[in-house]
Amino acid sequence: MGHMPVRRSTALPRASRSITIVMTIDGLPVTVTRKPIKNMYLRVARGTGEVTVSAPLRMRDGQIAEFVRSRQNWIAQQIARAQTRTLDGGCDSHCGDGASGVGGGQGEGTEEPHFLGWTDERKQQAAHMINAALPGLLAKWGPVIGRTPTHISLRIMSSRWGSCTPKTGRIRLNLQLGLMDPKFLESVLVHEMTHLWNTRGHGPEFQQRMDMYQPNWRQLKRELNRQPIL
Repeated sequence: MGHMPVRRSTALPRASRSITIVMTIDGLPVTVTRKPIKNMYLRVARGTGEVTVSAPLRMRDGQIAEFVRSRQNWIAQQIARAQTRTLDGGCDSHCGDGASGVGGGQGEGTEEPHFLGWTDERKQQAAHMINAALPGLLAKWGPVIGRTPTHISLRIMSSRWGSCTPKTGRIRLNLQLGLMDPKFLESVLVHEMTHLWNTRGHGPEFQQRMDMYQPNWRQLKRELNRQPIL
């Protein structure tokens, strides 16, 4: 995806207050729908590998192209996965169109938000959302799991959603969870609180506990693992 001119095709008919065009960005066809939203979202359909962008009405072509180019490695990974599924004979019940992304979309595939870096405002927003949710979550899950953390810290993580130290009872959560669907924060917290039992890795004992506490944890984990860590 080298830097080549951006081309537009004619707009496709859509519902009122939305405009859809097809842009060719460095040889990649991208279906772009402008609508009355505040954020920009990039989506790759898991079944076909089709790339789509939802953007605010006033967003310029150049800004959209820059966003797509900035995520070219991620896009290539998602397209490769879609092609692999096709070669393997199609999707099973878990790889159909139905993932949700940051911002609460009811997606048609893996979705990534327009998010090019942390700002002080975004950090404060994420921390506020997590800190507001934690008391209720701890009150809900502490009695169920039988363990509560001695301390929870928030930090920007590049490769994981959370971690814990069973000996000290300390849990660390990825700050990005405060910008995502609340179900992911809850799922990660339950996961880390379960580790406070000092279970070894994610073996049978850990899985048995998770099955008991949160029967849909595997589905939540699959959804979470489709989200990019920013």
